[in-house]
Amino acid sequence: MKHRFFSRSLYKGLTLLGIFLISLTSQAQKKASITRVDPTNWWVGMKNQDLQLLVYGPNAGTYNYSITYPGVALVKAHKVENPNYAFLDLTIDAATKPGTFTITGQNGNQKLTRKYELKARDQEPKGQGVTSADFIYLVLPDRFANGDPKNDKFKDMADPNADRKNPFLRHGGDIQGIQNHLNYFEELGVTALWLNPVIENNQPLTDEGGAMRSAYHGYAFTDHYQVDKRFGGNEAYTKLVKAAHAKGMKVVQDAVYNHVGINHWFIKDMPSKDWVHQFPTYTNTSHKFQAIIDPHGSKADWAVMMNGWFVPHMPDLNQNNPFVANYLIQHALWTVENFGVDAWRIDTYMYNDDEFMNRCNQALMDQYPNIHIFGESWVNNVLAQSRFTRNNINFPFKSNQPGTLDFVLWTAMNDALNQNFGWDEGVSKVHQVLAQDIAYQDPMKLVTFLDNHDMNRYFSVIGEDLNKYKMGLTWMLTTRGIPSLYYGTEILMKNFKDPSDAEVRRDFPGGFAGDKENKFTATGRNERENDAFNFVKKLANYRKNTPALHSGKLMQFVPQEGTYVYFRYNNDNTVIVATNSTDKEVDLKTERFAERMTGFSSARNVLTDQNVSSLSIIKIPAKTALMLELQK
Repeated sequence: MKHRFFSRSLYKGLTLLGIFLISLTSQAQKKASITRVDPTNWWVGMKNQDLQLLVYGPNAGTYNYSITYPGVALVKAHKVENPNYAFLDLTIDAATKPGTFTITGQNGNQKLTRKYELKARDQEPKGQGVTSADFIYLVLPDRFANGDPKNDKFKDMADPNADRKNPFLRHGGDIQGIQNHLNYFEELGVTALWLNPVIENNQPLTDEGGAMRSAYHGYAFTDHYQVDKRFGGNEAYTKLVKAAHAKGMKVVQDAVYNHVGINHWFIKDMPSKDWVHQFPTYTNTSHKFQAIIDPHGSKADWAVMMNGWFVPHMPDLNQNNPFVANYLIQHALWTVENFGVDAWRIDTYMYNDDEFMNRCNQALMDQYPNIHIFGESWVNNVLAQSRFTRNNINFPFKSNQPGTLDFVLWTAMNDALNQNFGWDEGVSKVHQVLAQDIAYQDPMKLVTFLDNHDMNRYFSVIGEDLNKYKMGLTWMLTTRGIPSLYYGTEILMKNFKDPSDAEVRRDFPGGFAGDKENKFTATGRNERENDAFNFVKKLANYRKNTPALHSGKLMQFVPQEGTYVYFRYNNDNTVIVATNSTDKEVDLKTERFAERMTGFSSARNVLTDQNVSSLSIIKIPAKTALMLELQK
C-alpha cells in the first residue's frame, strides 16, 4: 500500500487518547459480560503450546479467571488500563484432546462464563508456500467479478453503499466471483492467487480530495477474525482456498500488521493508551526509508518514519506492546490454520517494528516450514531492499524474512522499456540490478512484477506498445524470482493513477452482470487482447513445465549496443533469452556466449515453435525478446 493523501478531519479535535478516556467512562456502568474472545478458537497439536486469549466485554477485566480442562493450564491473567479487557496466558499440553472448555470469571458473587473450542487439526494442505516455480496472479476482489449480488451491500455496515458508476465506492466483486474463474486462471498458467486483503473493512467513507471514498481496497481492518461479508465471509474464503487447492493452485494471504481501520472494534475501545502510536498532534509517517538504514540518522527521523501514521483513518499499531504483538502473531497462525492459505504477503513491511516482524515470521515458519513470506518495502536501491529480507550485508539488524517484493527490478524493467540504450540506461539497468543479487541470501525468493494496485498500469507506462509489452513480460517470466501479474494485464488493461487510484483498479470486463464485453473468453477479446493473452498463456505454461526456466541457474552477459542476453539452465535444458531493445533488427553474433552455448547446434523458438538450424548468428527483430530452447 503506497502513501495517499486523505482528509484529517477524522482526527481533528479528538486524539485516540481522548477516545480512550471517553470509552472508559461510557463502559463503566454497563453490566459485566464477555462479548468476545480472540482468537475465536484454537487447535490442539500446534507446535507452540502457548496461547494468549484476549477476553473482552464490559468490565470483563475486573474478574478473576479460571479454566478447568485436561491439558489446559491458565498460567497468568493480565489486567490492563481498560477494565473491559483481560489477557489470559494458557499452555496447551501436546496430549490435550479437542473439545470445549469454559472460561470462568469470578468477582465476589458475580460470575462470567464463556465457552471456548479447541479443535482437532485437519489434514487439508496449508502453508505450502510459493516458489520460483509458481506464477502469482494478483486480484483486487471488489473489482474482479461479482459472483453473488446478494452480498453487495448491507445496511448494518458503516459503508452500506455499492455503485459501479462511482469509481470510489464498492462495486460488488467478491470471493465467489474469483472462484467462478478458476478455469480462466488455470488456462493462463497461473499457479497461485494473491488477493488484496479480504478481512473486514467496516469503515466509514473518507474524504479524499473532496470525493467520498470507500475502503474497497481492504487495507483498513476492523475485525481480524472476519472476512468481509461483502466478499462472502469466512465460508466463501474457505471454499475458495479448497477449490484452488483442488486445481493445484495456491493462495497468498495479504497481511497488514502496521495499521488498522479507525473503525476497528478495539480502536473504539482500546485496551490501553499505548495500543497505538500517538503523538501530541497528528503525525504522518515521513515515508523516508533512509531513516531506518542510515548509520548517520537521527532517532527523531526514525520515530516519525516508523511510528507516524500512514493516513489519519488508519491508526498505527504499537507492536512493542506485548499484547498487540501476541494478538497479531496469533491471528497470522490462526489464518493459515483456519483457511489453509499457503503464503504471506505483508503490506507496508518496512514500517513494522523489526523485532516484531522477525518474531512473527519465525512463528509462521516454525509452524509451517514451507510457507513463503514476502513483504512490501517500496525502496529505490538494492542495498535498502536487501535490508528487509535475508541478506549478506553487515546490517546491525538481520531480517529473517525469506523474500520481498522486488521494487528495484520493477523500476529497472520499466526504465529499460522507456529509455534508449546507454551505459547506465535502458536494458543496462536490468543487468545492473541483477548483478547486485549477491546482496540477498536467496534472490530466487524475491517476487517480481511490472505493476500492481498502487501503480500506473504497465501497458500505459510503456505507451501501449505491444512489442514493449511482450519484452517486459518475457523478462519477468524468465528471469530469477517469483513472477506476479496484476489482474487485467493479460488483456491490456490500462490507465494512470491520475486523477486517482481507482483508474488503475477498474472492473474486469465480463466479471459483472450487464457488462457489454466479456474478456474472460477469446470471443469477448479483440485481436490485440487475444494476442496479449495468448502470449502470457504460452510463456507461463512453458515456464511451468520447464524447470530450467523457473528454477535453474541464471547467467547474464553485459548488454551491448542495445542487446541484452541471459541464459536459464540446468543439467537437462538451456534456454537463451536474447533482447533487442533497439528500433532495428539486429544480427546477434553468439561467439561471446560460448561459455553457455558450446555443444549446442540448433534451437527451438519457444514462442513460435519454429526451428533455428544455425546458432552462429541469431536474427532478433526490433523491440523483441527472443527465447530459444537450445538443442544438441
